[in-house]
Amino acid sequence: MKCVFIVFNQTNTARVEYMLDQLEIKGFTFFEEVQGRGTYGGEPRRGTHTWPEMNSVVMTVVDDDLVEELLLTIKKLDNRNKEIGVRAFVWNIEQTV
Repeated sequence: MKCVFIVFNQTNTARVEYMLDQLEIKGFTFFEEVQGRGTYGGEPRRGTHTWPEMNSVVMTVVDDDLVEELLLTIKKLDNRNKEIGVRAFVWNIEQTV
């Protein structure tokens, strides 16, 4: 199993939820109002007057065979609007309870 950590501008919330539904990913954890800045020229998301936008995060654990399709779908979403950005990070899950 893999954990996929998806960081996105809050304007993409409905699109990310739709993506999960279309891929039949039922379980996830949603974090709202996440602050940060992208590695490659991303503007800060801080919720301030200077940097008013915020990010959100979805973390989901999926079977290995679903990861590639999920990442391709995330890449398509990112390509729709590079300005607001979507990023995903994947790591192994050793055990669950």
